[in-house]
Amino acid sequence: MTHFIDGQLVNAGEPATVFDPSNGVPVADITLGGADEVQRAVDAARTAFGEWSRATPAERSGVLAGFARALEERSGEFAALESQQAGKPIRLTTEFDVPGTIDNTAFFAGAARNLEGKATGEYSGAHTSSIRREPVGVVGSVAPWNYPLQMAAWKMLPAVAAGNTIVLKPAEITPLTTVLFAQVAHESGLPAGVFNVVTGTGPDAGSSLLRHPDVDMVSFTGSTRVGRTVLEAAATTAKRVHLELGGKAPFVVFDDADLEAAIHGAVAGSLINSGQDCTAATRAIVHRSVYDDFVAGVADLMGKVVLGPTADDATDLGPLISAAHRDKVAGMVDRARSYARVVTGGVIPGGALSAGHYYSPTLVADADPASEIVKDEIFGPVLAAMPFDSDDEAIALANDTVYGLAASVWTKDVYRALRGTEQIRAGCVWVNDHISIISEMPHGGMKQSGFGKDMSTYSFDDYTVVKHVMFDRTGTAQRDWHRTILRNP
Repeated sequence: MTHFIDGQLVNAGEPATVFDPSNGVPVADITLGGADEVQRAVDAARTAFGEWSRATPAERSGVLAGFARALEERSGEFAALESQQAGKPIRLTTEFDVPGTIDNTAFFAGAARNLEGKATGEYSGAHTSSIRREPVGVVGSVAPWNYPLQMAAWKMLPAVAAGNTIVLKPAEITPLTTVLFAQVAHESGLPAGVFNVVTGTGPDAGSSLLRHPDVDMVSFTGSTRVGRTVLEAAATTAKRVHLELGGKAPFVVFDDADLEAAIHGAVAGSLINSGQDCTAATRAIVHRSVYDDFVAGVADLMGKVVLGPTADDATDLGPLISAAHRDKVAGMVDRARSYARVVTGGVIPGGALSAGHYYSPTLVADADPASEIVKDEIFGPVLAAMPFDSDDEAIALANDTVYGLAASVWTKDVYRALRGTEQIRAGCVWVNDHISIISEMPHGGMKQSGFGKDMSTYSFDDYTVVKHVMFDRTGTAQRDWHRTILRNP
């Protein structure tokens, strides 16, 4: 299980191994492809585009509906494999990753029949105009390691539902569920070449895909730093670009908030997927009058989080993806000790967990808003808390970041809630909740968190081209506007 190209599993390239981050045990041997495999996949996608782009919405919908049913039937297989390769607790993959992917697939089965455009009409008087929404072409997508299955779905589904074909490169350390996803899609009736997967590194397979002249659009989810490289690569052939990049989500708690709800929301929102989520709550901005109680409550609840084997249903928190990433997170927390207060956590567990890449749930309090722990993306189970005194200060602190992916405000005051949702610059702002997503609503950011939307019918704006078609209604050889060129015809 390495690449899936033109309807077939393909083993080609350099040998590599996928390891379970929770214990270092090998999960599967794979091969890493490069330019040759990308070329083969792009050729297959280009060939398949002609027929798939002309398929009726009902035909595309029917295939995706069958795909959703097949995913449901094999949900246990997907949950176990996702847990192993990404180090996720089985409860997370069983209750979040896999059900979310199935729901997203079922949603786009319906959305495929709902490509909307401006109503046909006579806007000039002498012509009838209509709008066609047409697929962009071959889409080259690069997905991250933190949600391998869901991110594959978020990229593949709107592209294919709109009539595009796709070549997707998963992260080379977590490709297994993506390849299986493509295989099950084909078995469910998706024609060969419509959805292809090439596993490889960014410099090899990724660069080849992003710069390929026969790729019409690129979609990337990952860090803002790499996102800039994607933009540069896409510029070589003026490709359309969709980017979902980093985040540093503010979690704003006003003095009238339900404090118990805010504490539970902060712990869940900061620790989801071991904090390896660009929408995770990372900056708790809390009114000074409730700040001490909030810090104490979060520290107490974090202390109850269970770290353990990912196959154990009792485990709350799994490992980070690699030892290098864990050490990066630990280094940021260790440096914060010189300017802030590590209230709880901040340690690498030993004992039975030492074979994995675990890091304890961590709360850092009293950090300066300009400090590293507050400014930079951590991507780990770490929450930084700081107080504020006025509503204006809270909004200013929330917006004091280069990122703009997600945020939340916690208040019982409808006017404060409205102000927060209006003035905080983020692609999604939750009120009295954090992290919740649904297939019907878009996901995407602003500022250096990127642009474009995943999920919802808004994603079709990225994966379709709007074409204006105009018909003359007069049937005359000479038109009034011809006088601008021919005064005396």
